[in-house]
Amino acid sequence: MAREKYKRVLLKISGEALAGEAGFGIDTDVLDVIANEIKALQATGTEIAIVVGGGNIFRGVKGATKGMDRASADYMGMLATVLNCLALQDALERKSVYTRVQSAIEMRALAEPYIRRKAVRHLEKGRVVIFAAGVGSPYFTTDTTAALRGMEMNCQVLMKATSVDGIYTADPKLHKDAVRFESISYMEVLQKGLKVMDSTAITLCMDNKLPIIVFNLREPGAMLKVVAGDPTGTIVHA
Repeated sequence: MAREKYKRVLLKISGEALAGEAGFGIDTDVLDVIANEIKALQATGTEIAIVVGGGNIFRGVKGATKGMDRASADYMGMLATVLNCLALQDALERKSVYTRVQSAIEMRALAEPYIRRKAVRHLEKGRVVIFAAGVGSPYFTTDTTAALRGMEMNCQVLMKATSVDGIYTADPKLHKDAVRFESISYMEVLQKGLKVMDSTAITLCMDNKLPIIVFNLREPGAMLKVVAGDPTGTIVHA
């Protein structure tokens, strides 16, 4: 299936992806590989906005299930995303990729405050913009942040990086007979309860017609394929 070429994209990277095989913390070797992929993508002239999760350091929902106040746990999760964003910024800038981190929670010594028009201007100037601290409010995931920032930046696609090459009928790591979708509608994702992104993020994308492409972050060159319009992963659209 032929796909559109994309000029401006929102890349969503999970915190767990930065942890590598350790499953916790930040693996600098993995970070280096991701930075190389982003640099190669930027070299094509693509404007790149990024949202990074914080699950490799702290996950608010998990803290809440263990008795913590949900709002407090979510704020801790937001701070975890800041650590990941600063690590990714450092990895990119060591490769001469100009990068700006904007935080939804003000911390001026570390990052710019989130200002939509300023973020758009950074993208227009060819800088990579990394959005930290979620939306700045509890009860919203970084998936929802990715959908929201993607629309605010007028991105043409939300690129959801995962550890598998698309959306399957079941977890392919547990079910060998799982079948991969080449394309699927937003409504089907919601109705089938597929764990692609949370329902709020999917609904936001559906209401604003922002396509989502789920692809394998570990596949070399996968980002370039997505942006070039080559069939890879699974596309979620209307």
